[in-house]
Amino acid sequence: MRRATHATRITLGPLLFGTGLITAGLIAAGCAQAAGEPPDTASEDWRLVFSDDFDGSALDPAKWHTCYWWDDDGCTISSNAELEWYQPDQVTVGDGVLTLRAEPRPIDASDGESYPYVSGMVSSGRDSSDVGPPPRFSFQYGFVEARVSVPDGTGLWPAIWMLPITHESKPEIDILEVYADPGVAKMRLHWLDTDGERQQAREEAEVEDLHAGFHTFGLEWTPEGLRWFIDGAEVWRTDDFVPEEPMYLLMNLAVGGNSPGPPNPSTVFPADFVVDWLRVWQPAEIVEAAT
Repeated sequence: MRRATHATRITLGPLLFGTGLITAGLIAAGCAQAAGEPPDTASEDWRLVFSDDFDGSALDPAKWHTCYWWDDDGCTISSNAELEWYQPDQVTVGDGVLTLRAEPRPIDASDGESYPYVSGMVSSGRDSSDVGPPPRFSFQYGFVEARVSVPDGTGLWPAIWMLPITHESKPEIDILEVYADPGVAKMRLHWLDTDGERQQAREEAEVEDLHAGFHTFGLEWTPEGLRWFIDGAEVWRTDDFVPEEPMYLLMNLAVGGNSPGPPNPSTVFPADFVVDWLRVWQPAEIVEAAT
């Protein structure tokens, strides 16, 4: 299997796209899809299988947990050298949105380390290492889309992503990551090749007013490939490696780490990653086969 580490930057806003993986035909197909609904594909009969409009006053515990499966009064990803410790009180629901808030608040964590920041995350996976019970929600093939507002600032790392229900770290699908480059949305696919070596395919898109308001970010996942969408326009597709196992959803606001680096004095806190809604559709034949 070939190593895939390409990265082509695309400019969104007035829909001025750079050269590279994206062709005029793909752009036209992507623009035909309206944000907030599945793309128009050969399988047009879509069924909504998971959704949250965050209309209540509290997070729905049947849909979301506020840590990774290794939760121990909080959690982080220490292998990334992240500076936050995720806490449930940094996750709030109100006024029709979910807010994941990062702020400086030193905390002595259960892993024996001290962290200078607390932040919020949600996962539709399990809340323990036991892989016996099913996750809150997982799916294999379909279309997922979320309408979100991402914070701006050095050292902030908002993300929407997916992991396998086996609790393995690969494959990983990153629907959205924002860090390092202001106004740039990053998309990633990570996997292990037949030799156990880490591989990735990646793409970037410059999004006009990325931090000024809400945008929709979507992923279509089929046995043939993956397609990423921003505000209804297809911006990337790949068939380098297509996960063939159920995966669950995560949304988080990391602080610091190997990718973004630490915050600097210009970073404004508290910083909020705000989610208006998230929805998952699957083709009718998949839904009917599972019932």
